[in-house]
Amino acid sequence: MNLNMYCARINNRFRELWEYKIFRIAIIWHLIYFLLSIVLTLNFFRYQTDFRVYFMAGEVFLHNINDLYTFDFTCPFRYLPISAALFVPFFLMGFDLGFIIFNIFNLILNIFICLVLYKIIILIRKEDHEKDNKKVIFYICIFLMGLPQLYNYILGQINLYVTFLLLVSLYIFLIHKSLKWDLFSSFILGISIIIKPSLFLLIPFLLVFQIDFKKSKINFDFFRSLIRITGVLAPTFFNIIFFFLYPPLLEGFLDTNLTGDNPIAQSFSFSISQLIINFYYFYNIPFNQIFILVGVIGIIGGFGFLIFIFRRFEDNSIIFSYVIGILIMLLAYFDSWDHHLLNLIPILIIIIFNLPKHSKNKSSIIYSLFFFSFFSLMFSGIWMITFQVFPYNFIPTLFLFIVFYGISKYWLLKEKQIDMES
Repeated sequence: MNLNMYCARINNRFRELWEYKIFRIAIIWHLIYFLLSIVLTLNFFRYQTDFRVYFMAGEVFLHNINDLYTFDFTCPFRYLPISAALFVPFFLMGFDLGFIIFNIFNLILNIFICLVLYKIIILIRKEDHEKDNKKVIFYICIFLMGLPQLYNYILGQINLYVTFLLLVSLYIFLIHKSLKWDLFSSFILGISIIIKPSLFLLIPFLLVFQIDFKKSKINFDFFRSLIRITGVLAPTFFNIIFFFLYPPLLEGFLDTNLTGDNPIAQSFSFSISQLIINFYYFYNIPFNQIFILVGVIGIIGGFGFLIFIFRRFEDNSIIFSYVIGILIMLLAYFDSWDHHLLNLIPILIIIIFNLPKHSKNKSSIIYSLFFFSFFSLMFSGIWMITFQVFPYNFIPTLFLFIVFYGISKYWLLKEKQIDMES
């Protein structure tokens, strides 16, 4: 297919999609988000955005990398050293141009995310769903219109880079079953982790490990599991070079993310760890944030891993592995913000289509999807008004638990009525 034919095909497809009212609304709505973010950030929030931290991190990486975790940023730089290198070009552009170009990349990434999301849905959609694509387009439009998109644009965040790599790796896992593709898809997932370590707790769920009570046997593919873990960890090893060449970086990274004062600041994060910390702050009780973090990860992560190994089916189970890993990270780590939901929402959309049409667990996931898309951010604003008397942004946490429960129930228990229908 030559370039002209390819462009004509894209143009025809866009015209077809434009016939859908929800698609027209989503495109206009999303472009308003994009333009509004540029106006608001460059005129009002330029010193309060995450992009400013990235921008300054690019400068520090270029001029004095040892100060990457000790420099007086507006808020701490929590990422691995190699991710700071990605922002050097934006620093060289200057803040205004750098922010605009960065968000143009985010806009383009949203287009590619929607394309990959569409391909995955068509690939995994259960047979009892409608054969036309109206609902597929509807849910992809919900992703584009969700308030986390605006929040991500205004902050100049990098969640869409992570989401794109996450979906690409998932798509490769689903269409290819050979070891070389397992290595490649795991490597892509590993790149997303070095950009932003928010998916680190997803790694154990890449294991090919299942205990089948019904057949009284253990299914464990050691070599395939080793290939996947090697692939996902390989990109992070590049950071070891920086830690070796610049010893202060390792101490600074651990201090910023785990042991120092930064992880324990009071905030509207909706993770369980942060809710516990806010409780201790409110009643002026001494605490150790490492004990809290390890305890929460141990309980939530341990429960999630048990569900993973005792799952009742293997077909497309990698989708559920991804969502369980993301949920555990959002529930456990100190910083869980609404813009992180851009990593979760596309996977929830995929699961909606992978569940049987009349699944009893489907409605709770749909309600949660709409909550995360349009209402969760509102509770962060409420926290800012009420935190002096009630410092708990717990409503998003409840919806994360609802999703966790619904997926766990479907993964473990057979829906007899639904199975007969499908």
